[in-house]
Amino acid sequence: MSISFAYSVSAIAVVALVTWLTRATPYLLFGGKSELPETVSYLGAVLPASIMVILVVYFLRNIDLTVFPFGLAELLSAALVIVVQFMKKNTILSILLGTTCYMILIRTVFAV
Repeated sequence: MSISFAYSVSAIAVVALVTWLTRATPYLLFGGKSELPETVSYLGAVLPASIMVILVVYFLRNIDLTVFPFGLAELLSAALVIVVQFMKKNTILSILLGTTCYMILIRTVFAV
């Protein structure tokens, strides 16, 4: 199946428009105000931690403790993230090291 030039241009235009709208909406809604509404401030405070909890649950949801490697790759990687986060207090470093540890473990040590 061949994709036409017009289809490609229109798809890129739609993606660009949607991206622009999602980036511009906060400025359009709250641009003239000196203070954010209380609800937005509350969500800004609680959503990062909530999203991290959802990601952890998603990450650990398929661990099978009855079959080798018994979830060791996931649990070791999660433990590394926790230790690095408490020691360095750098979220990006924690996520990067945890992901790297997990990928190395599943590709080498616990390769099935």
